Amino acid sequence: MLDILTLGNETLRKKCATIAVFDKKLEDLAVAMIDSMHANDGIGLAGPQVGVEKRLFVCHVPEDEPRIFINPDIIGTSQEISPYEEGCLSIPGVYSEVMRPESITVQAWSLEGKPFKIDAHGILARVIQHEIDHLKGVLFIDHLTEKKRQRIITVYEKRQSKIS
Repeated sequence: MLDILTLGNETLRKKCATIAVFDKKLEDLAVAMIDSMHANDGIGLAGPQVGVEKRLFVCHVPEDEPRIFINPDIIGTSQEISPYEEGCLSIPGVYSEVMRPESITVQAWSLEGKPFKIDAHGILARVIQHEIDHLKGVLFIDHLTEKKRQRIITVYEKRQSKIS
């Protein structure tokens, strides 16, 4: 099981490097990320959340199969934007409504190093956007107003101090 980094860890704020080598080590990492995501009741997990500064994320939304995205890029978005309450395994226990495009087109590479493109809608589009943000050093709280972001950070810190 991989440890998931939490708010305050510098790795979460770094831009990730492109993956050039598609090998067994990458496959093992992706499988471990899927296992860790499931063990923590998540629906998405990006490389930097497990201390890997590479352009990789996994996701598994309800009524879909687990998916692996390597070197992903959003190449199209819908004009329709909608709110949805987001959370993050790296900021456990806090949630806030975030506005994002309802549909996207994303291109990425498979574990075999083959390019693919998908049109995603609804929760899958939301998770992909959230995870690609992680690859850029962006957290969901960065999409909020300063006041909301500070309130969420305060709630998170209070919860963490009770756990410690």
